[in-house]
Parts: sequence; C-alpha cells; structure tokens
Amino acid sequence: MDEKDRHSKGMEVRRAVLGNAHVDRAEAKRNAFNGEFQDLITRHAWGEIWTRPGLPRHTRSLLTIGLMVALNRSDEFKLHVRAAFNNGVTRDEIKEVLLQCAIYAGVPAANSAFHMAEEVFAQMDGAPR
Repeated sequence: MDEKDRHSKGMEVRRAVLGNAHVDRAEAKRNAFNGEFQDLITRHAWGEIWTRPGLPRHTRSLLTIGLMVALNRSDEFKLHVRAAFNNGVTRDEIKEVLLQCAIYAGVPAANSAFHMAEEVFAQMDGAPR
C-alpha cells in the first residue's frame, strides 16, 4: 500500500471510529503548522495500525483506553471513551478496563479515569455534568 492509499484507508477508519464531526473539526483546524502532523496520524495510527486485521476495532478501542489511562492522557482518554461506542464497546467493558488499570497503572490513574468516563457518559446521555 502506498502512502496515498494508507492515508485514504486511514481517514476512512478515523471517521468510522471517531465520527465525522470530530474529524471535520480537526481538519478545519488544519494549517501550515499542524497539517503534516494530521497526515502523519491519519497514515500511521489510523491507516497502518487501526486497519491491521490482527485485532478487531473493539479490542483496539479497549487497549487504547487502557493505554491512555496508563499514560495519563486525559483528552485522548475522553476522546477514545466516546469513540469506543462506535466499535461496539460497552460501559461495562470500559469499567473492566479501568479496574484492570487500577492494578497495573495505579489507583490514582484509574480513579481519575472513572471520573472522566462518567463525565463523558453524562455528556453522551445529555445530562448536566
């Protein structure tokens, strides 16, 4: 697969996982400074990794959530909690990942993640925070 095909397939998966609205907002903010970065993540994260047949998107979502907890990346964590539902992930599965993270990434990280996940769920349900 050449870089153009990788970008095209990556954009397709990126939109399927994150949703058109999110990708459209990111693309609208594209400029001379960040455009190459947007291309990089589209080609490599989405076009190279998320398109691989070795794991279903459902599993990749759960792994990504756990990694964002371990790395303390709150913005990306919330983004991927919301996006996980596009891949068939349930709230109970997210809870299980966060419990696993409590043991392997630390209780404070999991505690923050539980709070952030509840915030995302409330937003998704249309409830006030």
